[in-house]
Amino acid sequence: MILNTPGSPHIHAKTSVTAIMLNVVLALIPAIVAYVWFFGWGILVHMFIAAATALLTEAFVLYLRKKPIAPALLDGSALVTAILIAFCIPPLAPWWISLTGTAFAIVIAKHLYGGLGYNPFNPAMVGYAMLLISFPREMTAWLSPGTIEQLSLNLAETFTTIFSDAPIPDAVTMASPLDTVKTELARGQSISGLPQETLSGMFAGKGWEWCNMAFLLGGAYLLYKKIIHWHIPVAVLASLVMFSALFYMIDNEHYLSPLIHIFSGATMICAFFIATDPVTASTTPKGRLIYGAGIGILIYIIRTWGGYPDAVAFAVLLMNIAVPTIDHYTKPRVFGK
Repeated sequence: MILNTPGSPHIHAKTSVTAIMLNVVLALIPAIVAYVWFFGWGILVHMFIAAATALLTEAFVLYLRKKPIAPALLDGSALVTAILIAFCIPPLAPWWISLTGTAFAIVIAKHLYGGLGYNPFNPAMVGYAMLLISFPREMTAWLSPGTIEQLSLNLAETFTTIFSDAPIPDAVTMASPLDTVKTELARGQSISGLPQETLSGMFAGKGWEWCNMAFLLGGAYLLYKKIIHWHIPVAVLASLVMFSALFYMIDNEHYLSPLIHIFSGATMICAFFIATDPVTASTTPKGRLIYGAGIGILIYIIRTWGGYPDAVAFAVLLMNIAVPTIDHYTKPRVFGK
């Protein structure tokens, strides 16, 4: 008897790139709400700019490459890249910051390597790293939650401020809590001697801790929907906690506590939304643990002794380089051998 069996693969995943990206966007909604609440409407304006830039740039590059345009625009990958970049940009930064970072991410980090599925580096982190290096003043001009309350800018006023390209007075801008702590420690200050407003939240910077908890909530949703695996988030957070706890126990006057590291900066968005990128992350179970642990360790090293206070972009990009080697040495055994 001859069986008319179709070729492999025989199991359908019952999902698509579009469905995955839609779930990622849904998981980011709590963090968007938290950002608007604590830092104003600026993130929505920058999301609009970044999304428009991503879609237009994607369409233009695909046209030049003579590739189908509609499927790529509808898969949602460019939109997710744009949203992640917008989270990294200070709320009242000029409009060209989000435009430049997003265009760079789509053209250089994504399509220069062949498009979705071929890029070795996380496009959002490439765009963010470029902005940090090229425009440090604009990328560190964050507004404190208290300043946002004093300014009371509505959505229209925020839109006008961002597009006016007028410099924001230094009196109403500040560095992020991690940046402030790093600067003060470099001057010989101790943790207990820091200004009270530096870490004015319950256990981290005011506003930042709630944004990170919103990312944690969104990450839990992605785990529940099985969009991401648990290995990378757990490895990132566990390695960061272990290293920060070790040094905090040795000297709590010059090293930040694990709670501050976990709930400040971009830790949670890194663990659940950036490090878990299915294209640039490790694909084997052991490899994911190694990859995630490497990111957590590098975040701590760069935050503590490096030149950049948050370190997420550089930690992810450095581990992206190591992914092919990690996957090569952690391949699971072939069934039957």
